[in-house]
Amino acid sequence: MSTITQELENAICSLISEGKEPSVALIKSRLANPLPIPVIIKALQAWKKNAKVPTIEKQTKELTADERITQLEQQIITLSTRLAKLEAQQ
Repeated sequence: MSTITQELENAICSLISEGKEPSVALIKSRLANPLPIPVIIKALQAWKKNAKVPTIEKQTKELTADERITQLEQQIITLSTRLAKLEAQQ
């Protein structure tokens, strides 16, 4: 069982043992590592339907050099914009 699946299952089980109805917000608050909301929703829906959390694997996609450069360029633009706003406030 993947660590993500185990963590989601532990969060849901701990809520049930406390007599609470699992919800996306409650599950999210119990997670040690943040997960995307759609993943939590999928796990909760599966658990409500089958009383079982589906196996969820962390997907890592290797980026090409061009994709990495594009991401970095976008981050620079975002950070430069934030810096300019902060400097304008002072």
